[in-house]
Amino acid sequence: MHFISEELENYIADHSVKEPELLQQLNKETHQKVLQPRMLSGHFQGRVLSMLSKIIQPKHILEIGTYTGYATLCMAEGLQENGTVDTIDINEELEEIQNKYFNQSGKRNQIIQHIGNALEIIPVLDKKFDLVFIDADKENYINYWNLVVPLMNKGGIILSDNVLWSGKVLEEVKPNDKSTKILLEYNKITNEDPRVETVLLPIRDGLTVSRVL
Repeated sequence: MHFISEELENYIADHSVKEPELLQQLNKETHQKVLQPRMLSGHFQGRVLSMLSKIIQPKHILEIGTYTGYATLCMAEGLQENGTVDTIDINEELEEIQNKYFNQSGKRNQIIQHIGNALEIIPVLDKKFDLVFIDADKENYINYWNLVVPLMNKGGIILSDNVLWSGKVLEEVKPNDKSTKILLEYNKITNEDPRVETVLLPIRDGLTVSRVL
């Protein structure tokens, strides 16, 4: 769903910093070979992730939902020299394409891949995080939030993707639509949680930025 016209989206992308060549290749290969390529962050959102990471200059990043690794590489651009990205995905079939591009990125040694259930993996990560990107199964967003907030450094940023859910957050919720119900509750929680201050940005399918107080 386009919240602004496709022409305006293209104009915005054309007047934002260019997508690096490696990410152009990953973008193309994802669309050619992987199911649901719409899940890829893409040029504009990817540059937003990169810019935020460069501003924050995180030592440790946590990503929940690796997919093909596009957003991973965008956020890694802002890492401190000795920083790390822990990225989690449940789908081991995507490791091959992830590794292909991680190996070419110059950030290979800083990226730590985890395959499995994020709810089980996050509690055993012995780190405090400066930047977290939540972009996985929507039904567990609240569970991820509750796990992640205590692991954040003061001033750290939690990014949450797809929080507008193709506009479904404004529609009457169907009885069997659990994802939209969860996202409506999640958006309320992130806005009212006294541990953070939150702004919801209308970037692509909605991107929440929550700063830990």
